[in-house]
Amino acid sequence: MTASGIALIVLVCVFGGGLLGMFFRTLLPEHHLSQGSNDFVKLVTGLLATLVALVLGLLIASAKNSFDSVNEGFRESAAKIILLDRALAQYGPETKNVREVLRNSFAARVEQIFSRETRGSKLDAPQATAVIETFQQKLRALSPENDAQRSLRSRALDLTDAVEQARWLGIEHEHNTIPKPFLIVLVFWLSTMFAGFGLFAPRNALAVTVLLVGALSLSAAIFLIEELNNPLQGFIAVSRMPMDTAIGHLGR
Repeated sequence: MTASGIALIVLVCVFGGGLLGMFFRTLLPEHHLSQGSNDFVKLVTGLLATLVALVLGLLIASAKNSFDSVNEGFRESAAKIILLDRALAQYGPETKNVREVLRNSFAARVEQIFSRETRGSKLDAPQATAVIETFQQKLRALSPENDAQRSLRSRALDLTDAVEQARWLGIEHEHNTIPKPFLIVLVFWLSTMFAGFGLFAPRNALAVTVLLVGALSLSAAIFLIEELNNPLQGFIAVSRMPMDTAIGHLGR
């Protein structure tokens, strides 16, 4: 399910909980709506609000960390690709074909990940691993004639290993959605909390509007978490600018 779909479900459940609390107020006997009952409900809803605030804060921090890890992985990969191309350029003119393969395969991979038609394609696609392994075979097939070339070939192989490592780190953080049981419990807490708010809220347009704004804010927080947990798709996605910049420097 998309982040917007999950946020919409959260909005309906939470706002519905508030309206349900308002409705139950009309059914309860008057002695259940005393000041003592009001204070007790406020105590429980305050406890739930504190718990929910802690959980949402941790979820947002975790999602932001996941997003930053993928974003930083793309930046590091772009920088290492440029260094790899420069190492091959220093090796000698015999690496011209290898450098062309590097530029073309890297540009094709970037387009596959970030284009609108294939946006959100997984980083662990089999062809990505095959391309890297084939490129490493081409590097091992080089025949260095001196220590400088041997050193450059070794550095090139190390850089390809580093790019592959960054890719797998990105895979680990690519899809970190909130577990369904956890999300269900969280929505239950939110709905219960808003039901407590609605139970003693005045029945007027202003109170309903405030409940709606609060429900929208919480559903927006869930939307933000889901978006950050999927950094290659949706409205909040990593930038392709570092990759395009790297492509512009390849082959020079």
